[in-house]
Amino acid sequence: MTKIIINGCNGKMGRAVASAINTHEDCSIFAGVDVYNKIDNPFPTFDTIGEVNGGDVIVDFSNPSSLPDLLEYAVATKTPIVIATTGYSEADIANIKEAAKAIPVFFTFNMSLGINLLCSLAVTASKILGGGFDVEIVEKHHNQKVDAPSGTAIMLANAINEANDNKYKYVYDRHSIRERRSANEIGMHAVRGGSIVGDHDVIFAGHDEVITLSHSAYSKEVFAVGAVNAAVFIAGKPAGLYDMKDLIENK
Repeated sequence: MTKIIINGCNGKMGRAVASAINTHEDCSIFAGVDVYNKIDNPFPTFDTIGEVNGGDVIVDFSNPSSLPDLLEYAVATKTPIVIATTGYSEADIANIKEAAKAIPVFFTFNMSLGINLLCSLAVTASKILGGGFDVEIVEKHHNQKVDAPSGTAIMLANAINEANDNKYKYVYDRHSIRERRSANEIGMHAVRGGSIVGDHDVIFAGHDEVITLSHSAYSKEVFAVGAVNAAVFIAGKPAGLYDMKDLIENK
């Protein structure tokens, strides 16, 4: 039985993770951590991660500002951690990779199995279609999301770029560019509105034909389920950086 600590337990995603854990027979909630949104939970809840004593794995769905304390605690206590929060800087990601030298760290920009399949398909399409197709990525999220473009959009762009010898540059906002589109760019566009959970389109636009690969999430549960599966997967693993590809290959 994997005992999970939920960081950000009282937020929307934290509550979704708790619900997902309760449907699993191979894991349980050991404790929750959340300084905001005081709620009476059926499990011990603390204001800071440093107050927790025990547990097998941390699942973090909170805020990038929590990262330093989380990594410090996880490394000090040798506790594996699933990092599902988005909006990290390059320095944050470097710190995550450094922590993975000491403990198991599961880190991906999107916990959905379907999104990771989309990423794989987009890489394959980019290799087959070659340089004759322009690549554009459009992502849509709810009006409360603060980072743009989404971490998933960046993940998709990075995967395509790395598979093509990093020949692409990223263009995030075309309104200020008074020039024709170059062949070696990936355009990324963010839409924010309503309660959209998450839509991502990867568009390959060629001469007289367009291929669009799409994924739509209709609830936050798909991300919560992925995070819980990652927590069970990473428990007991050796130190290292893990992602959804490792989980999929283990199925």
